[in-house]
Amino acid sequence: MTAVAQASLPLTAWVVDDDDSVRWVMEKALTNDGIDVRSFDRAEPMLEALRTERPDVLVTDVRMPGIDGLEVVRHLEDNNISLPVIVITAHSDLDSAVAAYQAGAFEYLPKPFDIDDAVALVRRAANASEAVTEVETPKAMSAMVGQAPAMQEVFRSIGRLANSAMTVLITGESGTGKELVARALHENSPRANEPFVALNTTAIAADLLESELFGHEKGSFTGADQRRIGRFEQADGGTLFLDEIGDMSTDLQTRLLRVLAEGEFYRVGGQKPIKVDTRIIAATNQNLLQAVADGRFREDLYHRLNVINVVTPPLRERREDIPSLLNHYLLKATVELGTEPKTLTPDALRVLQAFDWPGNVRQLVNATRKLMVVAPGSEIRADDIPEDIGGNESDTSTKPGWIPALESWAAQQLGKASKPLLEEAGPEFERVLIVAALKHAQGKRQEAAKLLGWGRNTLTRKIKELNIEG
Repeated sequence: MTAVAQASLPLTAWVVDDDDSVRWVMEKALTNDGIDVRSFDRAEPMLEALRTERPDVLVTDVRMPGIDGLEVVRHLEDNNISLPVIVITAHSDLDSAVAAYQAGAFEYLPKPFDIDDAVALVRRAANASEAVTEVETPKAMSAMVGQAPAMQEVFRSIGRLANSAMTVLITGESGTGKELVARALHENSPRANEPFVALNTTAIAADLLESELFGHEKGSFTGADQRRIGRFEQADGGTLFLDEIGDMSTDLQTRLLRVLAEGEFYRVGGQKPIKVDTRIIAATNQNLLQAVADGRFREDLYHRLNVINVVTPPLRERREDIPSLLNHYLLKATVELGTEPKTLTPDALRVLQAFDWPGNVRQLVNATRKLMVVAPGSEIRADDIPEDIGGNESDTSTKPGWIPALESWAAQQLGKASKPLLEEAGPEFERVLIVAALKHAQGKRQEAAKLLGWGRNTLTRKIKELNIEG
């Protein structure tokens, strides 16, 4: 077949999922985008079809009866079938992300997903020029919690780097978990069985930091009573994590640059070069590009460190993760403090989820310990939350006026023998919102539907069901 004829063929995608609704949605969306789709409810018939046909892209769920999605990816790798695979998973945590990449997937797609993003991903996979390289089984990393899109991007970065020992620069505000990311990068790398050495460069006095990093010989300065092995040698073969790298002095930056460039250094007072094979992962909460512009950070060192950049998001940009993080660290605080477990009431959770958390996850961790102590009962109520973590927001006066009124009505109705609350309140709630939207849109249903977050057909059906006139 000629190249012109091949180029005219439509893109083909196979979808494997035991969920009828997922297959239907994917079929509809891909077909509407001009992609030929073939669906399978199990992996076995798809693998049989691969004997005689090849799609451009394969989309597969992880958990299915019989052969699961990761086994499918490994089967393709074992049989040298070069085919980009997108893995769909309902478990959007770090382990799932790393497992998908390390099995050999092109990309992983956490549920629930945006269908337009899924279609775009299928097209990107089809255009990929290289298959993903197979790597080893992932290491367990349960310490990282996150479902938010920004955290999913962090998980993707860790997964993509799982077979690499590249230098990485982690940037983000203080308290966002940069060291957790560094440990995850190490534990899912070929150096996982070698040392991981962490050093906060701001925690060591400037005049001692050189010795801390590179070690010193006996007698090299006052108080050097014996030879000391520095952090670089301790991490030989493994990973050295340098936190708050932006605060390092320019003289030490020069020495660090030489180690990165040549793989060797001298101990303080030493005459013999020390060769090391140490992976560097650095982190900072500063804008290093601005520091370079201000002359506070060497530009050549910045480019040496910033081979790959991973950005840890602040907690205010991943509010959907706050409930999971609170539950996780409340359980840890229960163990640490030796107390009975406590749970958050819905009002308390609302207050904490609305708080901006300027200290990010580090502040949240400390807050859970404080709440375990100050809350008198088995429940943590909104009234128990101190002002420094948003407690003043627990006052009902900060709520929109209709919420206290609805709460009062619900409490009254629960004491009566009436029909279910949602059956009574739901239609009236929708009626009020529909009428308000139609008035605002001057009767234009398309615009009103957009204001409500519905499609026009949904709005038309609701108007008919609720018998809304005019």
